[in-house]
Amino acid sequence: MGRAKPSSKATDDWSGIIGPALGLGFAVFAFGLSFGVMCIDAGGSVPKAMAMSLFVFTGASQFSAVSVIAAGGSAISAVAGALILASRNAVYGVAVAPSLRGSLPYRLFASQFTIDETTGMTLAQDTPTRSRRAYWVTAASIYVFWNLATFIGAVAGSNIDTEKYGLDVAFAAAFVGMLAPLVRSRRARRVAAAGAVVCIAATPFVPIGAGIIVAALVALVGLRPGTERAAPVSTGGPA
Repeated sequence: MGRAKPSSKATDDWSGIIGPALGLGFAVFAFGLSFGVMCIDAGGSVPKAMAMSLFVFTGASQFSAVSVIAAGGSAISAVAGALILASRNAVYGVAVAPSLRGSLPYRLFASQFTIDETTGMTLAQDTPTRSRRAYWVTAASIYVFWNLATFIGAVAGSNIDTEKYGLDVAFAAAFVGMLAPLVRSRRARRVAAAGAVVCIAATPFVPIGAGIIVAALVALVGLRPGTERAAPVSTGGPA
């Protein structure tokens, strides 16, 4: 008579979650380094860079805000552009809400980590338990890697000549790399092109940073809910 095999339920509940979540964490590391360096290059400090990554935790918005400040724009323009870029996270919040039921303080805390990657991992699961675990494991992985990379990048940026090593152009490369996965569809590419044209055309006539806001508004109009449905994708950073 054979021996009964131990239940694999505990293992199954975590399979396909921890590995991908760690992979996403590793993927954002390079972008976090770039953000830390660029924050210092724009006149910031290590505490300021860390405050943005710890409390904002939205990569594209962080890059956008720093770029506006670096170009001499106002804080209002920087914040407005960042908020517009982060507005899609509200839609993600609606999508993951059924997996994160609980008290109001719990849901408010969870909302801090509602980004592309956590949403994608949550919606990919087949049970409520796995969805909840995927959300928190992915959130922890990306949050730790992003903030660790920001700290290393900011410290490095404070002690090296960024122009000498070509790091002064890393911001643009990192930002483009972060947004590239979001323009895979024909519709998204058309909207991105329209936004770029509007931004370039408006820049000479509006305050510094306002061109980005106008372009973001164009994108919001162009990507309003319609027949095409796009799934959350990893942008290489907490976006």
